[in-house]
Amino acid sequence: MTTSKHTLESILEKSQEAFNIINTYSISKRVAFMRVVADEIEALGPELIQTAMAESNLPEARLAGEKGRTIFQWRSYADAVERGQSLDASIDTANAERTPPKPDIRKTNVGLGPVAVFGASNFPFAFSTAGGDTASAIAAGCPVVVKAHPGHPKTSQIMADAISRAVEKSGFPEGTFAHIFCETNEEAQALVSHPVIKAVGFTGSNRGGLALVDIANKRPEPIPVFAEMGSINPVFLLPGKLNTSASETAKQYAASLTLGVGQFCTNPGLLISLDGPGLEEFAEALTEEILKIVPAPMLNAGIAKGYTGNRQKVMTQSGVELLAVATAEAAEGQGAATVATVSGIDFLINDDLQQEVFGPFALIVKCKDAEELLAVAGKVHGQLTATLLATGEDLATYQELVAVIQTKCGRIIFNNFPTGVEVCKSMHHGGPFPSSSTSQFTSVGADSIKRFVRPLSFQNWPDEFLPDELKNENPLAIFRTVNNEVTNGAVGDRPSAVK
Repeated sequence: MTTSKHTLESILEKSQEAFNIINTYSISKRVAFMRVVADEIEALGPELIQTAMAESNLPEARLAGEKGRTIFQWRSYADAVERGQSLDASIDTANAERTPPKPDIRKTNVGLGPVAVFGASNFPFAFSTAGGDTASAIAAGCPVVVKAHPGHPKTSQIMADAISRAVEKSGFPEGTFAHIFCETNEEAQALVSHPVIKAVGFTGSNRGGLALVDIANKRPEPIPVFAEMGSINPVFLLPGKLNTSASETAKQYAASLTLGVGQFCTNPGLLISLDGPGLEEFAEALTEEILKIVPAPMLNAGIAKGYTGNRQKVMTQSGVELLAVATAEAAEGQGAATVATVSGIDFLINDDLQQEVFGPFALIVKCKDAEELLAVAGKVHGQLTATLLATGEDLATYQELVAVIQTKCGRIIFNNFPTGVEVCKSMHHGGPFPSSSTSQFTSVGADSIKRFVRPLSFQNWPDEFLPDELKNENPLAIFRTVNNEVTNGAVGDRPSAVK
């Protein structure tokens, strides 16, 4: 089922042709196309869910929810484009009386060019063929070439067919979207290396993401790779919270840790706290919860094998002790919930303890005092999320710790858990390296569109030939920055209030 080299060349040639054509389309035409994609996905019948269940071992309810999220992504990103959110349009009008005369300068964002997207194993809808990377690239005006994930090829094809129908119904060029299969790393590398491709979206392992970054950087024309990679999402459990609700917090933590058999990029795989009676109470309650968790099938045999191997690697590190493991024996392909402990000093001297164990595994770091707690926070690698389970008094007492934690993550959470990524403008799903390759950008929410655009300024252009978002009369009725004032009025009008 692999895509031949000759076929790939043809696909990429059509992708470049499509980009040139899409550049001539209005914003409203692009928005309408995205809404047709959403409609096509929404119209997919039971076959989609049943196929994904068979290929991923994910339950029906989870997949139904993920389908809804995928549809929402397409529609909400279309809405953002319609509002002009991703255009960031700005206008500085001319001033002939200035010395030297000031020219008329207007700036908008335009698409980078064809984008390669690599789907994720754990979200066959929302982060794969029709997922957020594809939706945000299309929203930016970029054609997309998706490499199907080998863990759910039939599911990917159903989604690809839905997008292709939308392309045809909307009158977009054939090369707007393509779906390919690669059986070897060399074939995937050929996609990223090709000069037509101008950016890459990836969700997966550190090894896979860094390999793509390396290929992209070695091209004659380097391109950005927006890779969301491994994260262990540390949870800092502070004394005030321990003293007031240790047992309840343990139950909540166990539920987050084992949700979806721990197969979330935001799974809280590291818990850091001060050793003492409060942490002992928490550990006892957590043990009770973990013992009750029934092992469940993981996404596929390869991921289950990886979970077992990586868990064993952490468990054999110096100072690591088993706290609890699910009582029921895990069958082949299943993941058994497991929690281990280690001292703060052992964590500080061993980077292997920060390896992601993709699945329902957690390591509790016991710090002897506040100074060691701060040192451990400073040692933690870049993460997608970091969580503080604390009281208000804790926050006041540990201000330096809070400041350090903010440098380590893309989303900092207070008295909540990271497993759950809201699709909204304020969400940042990305973080400092190595959790992502480019920490300035998010892969979730309308701001994810910004990954696939670049600024373009127009100087002294006739109004009739400017893009709609930069014309004097503002035909799109979007908010723009005009002479340093944010307004949705025409150039020369009195600025209206930002809504």
